[in-house]
Amino acid sequence: LTNLKRIIESSYPISEKSWKLIENIAEFQTLKKGETLLQYGEVAKNLHFIAKGVLRTFITDEQGNFYNKNLFLENILAGSKVSLMLQTPSNFTIEALEDSIIINLNYKKYMELVYENDDLKNFYIAHLEKHWIIEKEQREVALVMQNATERYLKLLEKHPDIAERVPLLHIASHLGITPTQLSRIRKSIEKDL
Repeated sequence: LTNLKRIIESSYPISEKSWKLIENIAEFQTLKKGETLLQYGEVAKNLHFIAKGVLRTFITDEQGNFYNKNLFLENILAGSKVSLMLQTPSNFTIEALEDSIIINLNYKKYMELVYENDDLKNFYIAHLEKHWIIEKEQREVALVMQNATERYLKLLEKHPDIAERVPLLHIASHLGITPTQLSRIRKSIEKDL
């Protein structure tokens, strides 16, 4: 919970009263590697703070091929935002890539707190802007404007240990390339060092 509070306050300072309200709706959940947190087609009910572990969000096509929408490591709020907001079935699945500890925040209760407390409202706006708008747009632009090596190096810059924690096929999918391409990039980088 301390990390959750730190992450919230890094976006916007909140009062002790507001923090207690958040603590009251927080529920811990453990996931084993490979376990599903949210299934495709399920209506999302919670925002998920990753206290420990790695989650991936992915889409599976009719042929059974998967496409990683995102990878989420510690100290990130994850979830199917569209499903939460519209109360519609999720377009993707959320799965644990390693044993994980999640703090769930019931979205309906959380939004009630946001509407009733200005500091939580300001945090919510700041967090949405940074993580769900700015970072999302930067990732979309990078997919078009940066080559695969640049995208991989940027990912390593942000998460230096990701290659030890996440299977390379999931990293490749996240970067929009094949595992073979990622393998070539990694060999090229190692050769240059």
